[in-house]
Amino acid sequence: MELDFITQNAIIYVLMIWVVIIVIAKALKFEKYGFELKAYSLVYKNKSVNEILIRILGRTKRGIKVFADVSVVAGFIMMGFAFYFLLNNVLNYFAAENDFQQLTVLIPGITLTSAPAISFFLLSIPIVLVMHEGAHGIVAALEKIKIKTGGFAVFIALFAGFVEPDEEEFDKAKKISKLRVIGAGATSNVMFAIVLGAILLTNPVFGMVLESIPLFGEPILNTFYELSQGVLILSIIENSGAEQAGLLANDVITIINDVPIRGPADFPILNPGEIASVSVIRDGQTLEKTLEVIASPDDPERGLIGIMRDNSIPYKPVMDFIDWSNVDFNISMFLLWLWMISFFIGIINMLPLPILDGGKFIHTIIDKRFSDKSVNIVMWGIYALTFVLFGLNIALSYLKSGWFTI
Repeated sequence: MELDFITQNAIIYVLMIWVVIIVIAKALKFEKYGFELKAYSLVYKNKSVNEILIRILGRTKRGIKVFADVSVVAGFIMMGFAFYFLLNNVLNYFAAENDFQQLTVLIPGITLTSAPAISFFLLSIPIVLVMHEGAHGIVAALEKIKIKTGGFAVFIALFAGFVEPDEEEFDKAKKISKLRVIGAGATSNVMFAIVLGAILLTNPVFGMVLESIPLFGEPILNTFYELSQGVLILSIIENSGAEQAGLLANDVITIINDVPIRGPADFPILNPGEIASVSVIRDGQTLEKTLEVIASPDDPERGLIGIMRDNSIPYKPVMDFIDWSNVDFNISMFLLWLWMISFFIGIINMLPLPILDGGKFIHTIIDKRFSDKSVNIVMWGIYALTFVLFGLNIALSYLKSGWFTI
């Protein structure tokens, strides 16, 4: 009950923490160190960023050149992937609703309500932003575009990072140079996610995440994981539907009410008193059973088939050179959050919207090819289309099951 109260009022705690941060920042006079403080924001700017980037570039110039060229191609690929996913997802809502993927904006205290989720999010965001803005900056240094300032901003529960190039130098730069700088941020995030994802393929928990991304999750699952046949029955509850139907310990449940069962998370919601069909494997043979669902002793409205089951994760990595059983579960979860945020921030950032890199990317491509008026008309048309498509995904997610929280 106490945990429910905290979860339901997470936004209050986020606001309280924000007030404490602002009070401390005022008391310690953070303004002297480059911070700009307002009631709703905290912004940090550093004018020494350009010198740091040039020093880094001096040691990694060859690799950065390759990365900068890759960023242009990757920018188009990521933008296309983002559009394909959003459009395909909307079509799935009407044609194949089971494949529709619900989307939510991650906001601490609003859609992120559990303490672990907020913690993993807050730990991941700075890493992702530093990588993103650092990539913009280092490629700008390669293209000899001066960075005036760099830093980050916090708007209560929203985060942003930035590098501010010298506008005059950026405007005078070649078009390809601009595209390299713009595409570098998202490319760095996605490349990092790919490397981290390759490591996480050794983690069985990662299989559960991939299963929820049908667009590319299933091929990866089938390649890098051995999937269990079902859920093992450890024991039978006395006087339950399972006992009366003749289910036994060591049976493996594969189907319940036509729902394929790979792991515990696949068990469908059952109502007390209903008749359920259950398929099990026993000694290599498939058996079909029907049973009456009983009420849970803890929650009379929740139905149980009457078994104690094996709740282990149903995915066994093919590449098992890392033994994650000896790693703290919170570390695994943090790495999963870091992978998810890095990948999706990279992809979403390439959508052509005014505040995102994708908008600057498209504007750079068509700029000076037409009159300024025509460019503005085209850009606002693209912005409107993207906004509608993105908004539809959020709205349809709400229509399907309301706002969901993590």
